[in-house]
Amino acid sequence: MCPHTPPCPTSDATDAGAAHPVAVHFEQGWTLLCNAIVLFDDTGAIRPDLEVIPPRRAVTTTARREKAAA
Repeated sequence: MCPHTPPCPTSDATDAGAAHPVAVHFEQGWTLLCNAIVLFDDTGAIRPDLEVIPPRRAVTTTARREKAAA
């Protein structure tokens, strides 16, 4: 149960990453949020049901050109 007011978004909410951090380990590259999501420095995450959320990587200009040429 989230002790924050207003309560943190649940782990399956679209804004789940807005939950409060409860453990931060910069040296290891991860943060545990109040809703039990583990966020990684590469923008990936793991939800409490062990669903992996892949990192959100920016598409480079080169990748756009290659995709357009295909």
